[in-house]
Amino acid sequence: MAPLAIVCGNAFILKPASTTPMTSLRFAELYKEAGIPDGIFNIVPCSRNEAELLLTHPDVNGITFVGSTSVGQHVYSTAAAHGKRVQCLCEAKNHALVLADAPITRTAAGIMNSSFGCAGERCMALPVVVAEESIADELVAEIVRLCKQQKIGPAYDKTSNLGPVGSKGHQKFVLDWIEKGIEEGAQLVLDGRNVKVEGYENGYYIGHTIFDHVTEDMTIGTREVFGPVLCIKRVKNFEEGLEIMNRNPFANGSVIFTQSGYYAREFVSRTDGGMVGVNVGIPVPIGVFPFSGHKKSFFGDLHCHGKDAFRFYTESKTVTMRWFDEEEKKNTSVSTWDGSL
Repeated sequence: MAPLAIVCGNAFILKPASTTPMTSLRFAELYKEAGIPDGIFNIVPCSRNEAELLLTHPDVNGITFVGSTSVGQHVYSTAAAHGKRVQCLCEAKNHALVLADAPITRTAAGIMNSSFGCAGERCMALPVVVAEESIADELVAEIVRLCKQQKIGPAYDKTSNLGPVGSKGHQKFVLDWIEKGIEEGAQLVLDGRNVKVEGYENGYYIGHTIFDHVTEDMTIGTREVFGPVLCIKRVKNFEEGLEIMNRNPFANGSVIFTQSGYYAREFVSRTDGGMVGVNVGIPVPIGVFPFSGHKKSFFGDLHCHGKDAFRFYTESKTVTMRWFDEEEKKNTSVSTWDGSL
């Protein structure tokens, strides 16, 4: 958001995530090295109590938020009540629908990368797969096989395929969700608890975790876990799968894996997801298109990126003008010249 806001002529204040402020501070150093004047890109590491001041301060014209839905609703209602322009990017529970005609090996590889990349800690992760029953066993077996080949280790090690989650507190949060899934009756086919990485025994690691036979009454398949946990829901056909996906309260992204042009077109037209992928596990568009979540995944009327972002970070004016020619003088003198000097 910062480059778009700045290029539109704004000063930008960033309140970084409390658990990862160093990345934002490094960005500020790079902006300064690049020649951005002081006061244009600003970092304010603080708690949510201090950040609350930004929601009501008269000099702040717009608020962009990324985080949980509960906090996003508070940010939206508070800032909007004080006359701010607001966009809140919130939680997600992205689903993929896998039809029987999808190529299993390529589909499983795409699902694994989408679900477990960045340890599942991204808003466009793919934490739920809705698979047609006829190929579900084969698909799950292939995903498990691929996951077992992945190396777990520190994120800065280029040979690592799965790094730790962001903090000890979040590690507990994800582990509690895994326990919740077991209590709800989901079938744990790959258990990522109790992972130990040699030399990094105190790291916040959670291994690839896969639940199968997840049903609609299980919160593990409905709420955002934000970790390396994948849920498999089984359906009889396309219609049942689409219905299950659209019942979810979040609609950030949605994906279909199929070789059928008909079902791909039907899915694109009828899914509630704001960012839609066809045989693409992470359907994040390039920057000229909006990052467009729907339902409880987004609050506001202008999304970030693309034309929406330029509308958000600028104020339009409508100017009506009329000009008149200068009135001629009533008495006009006439002179003649015979060409002499």
